[in-house]
Amino acid sequence: MIQYFNIVDHRTVATDKPGNGTWVNVLPPLKQEEFSELSAALNIPIDFLKDSLDIDERSRYEADEDVKLVVIKTPTENNSFNESDAFYITIPIVIILTKGQIVTVNSFENEAIKKFLNSFQNRHPDKKNMMVLKIFEKVINNYQDHLKEINQRRNALEQKLYDANRNEELLQLMRIQKSLVYFVTALRSNELLMMKLARTDFLQLSEDEKDFLEDLIIETSQALETANTYTNILVSTLDAFASIISNNQNEVLKTLTTITLFLSIPVLIASIYGMNVPLPFQDSPYAFWTPIAISLIILGYVTYKFLRRTKR
Repeated sequence: MIQYFNIVDHRTVATDKPGNGTWVNVLPPLKQEEFSELSAALNIPIDFLKDSLDIDERSRYEADEDVKLVVIKTPTENNSFNESDAFYITIPIVIILTKGQIVTVNSFENEAIKKFLNSFQNRHPDKKNMMVLKIFEKVINNYQDHLKEINQRRNALEQKLYDANRNEELLQLMRIQKSLVYFVTALRSNELLMMKLARTDFLQLSEDEKDFLEDLIIETSQALETANTYTNILVSTLDAFASIISNNQNEVLKTLTTITLFLSIPVLIASIYGMNVPLPFQDSPYAFWTPIAISLIILGYVTYKFLRRTKR
């Protein structure tokens, strides 16, 4: 699906075809016919439009004559039905700059483009470089919002684990860890992209735009540091819970071993008195109670010694 937007009297207006200063937004479902028509209408290389279809596309920039391509990664919720997959993944946003239009191509719907659409009436379509930087800003805000959600979800799951060690919470923490791996990788790639844009002046930015890009680089670095911090905290938490579970398992095994040893005493005495040979007190009316009394006395003595030793 292709959307066309223009600014008329400071209002965002949807149009039927692209014109000068139009923002062209391509959303799923993506069709080959639409790519071909858009490529022919705006003289955009078809490969630039198809780059968004590769979910593993890295952050980068490229130029082909008068057409410039910028790819940046943004987070989005993972709609996978697999319970072991990450809660969030990162997807590419393709930004294409032509002589008169700015084109964005998305393989998935994402919050960054929605936020940009809501603020599009405040943009100046003739200042395409600033519009690109504003998309970068929405992407960074998207990372920050999702990182806050991840941290809140992690804290809630940790509290549940403190109350009861269950596999469900551990599995969800692992899904959060996978999400953070996606974030760290994409943020590092985005940071390198912005630093290269600042160093090479690929977009031919003005001084104000360069200052704004420097601010975006700093915010991206902060988001990357936050993601790394949350990753380290989560790894430490999982290691700590693994140690706790191991200790609890050792305590359970120790208790079971102790009980087994205690039970072996009366079993041993009963086995001896169950032999088919002449035994002491076998003709006594207390023949049944004698081995039981002996077992209880020995068991009591061993239990007393054990408890006394453990208290030390």
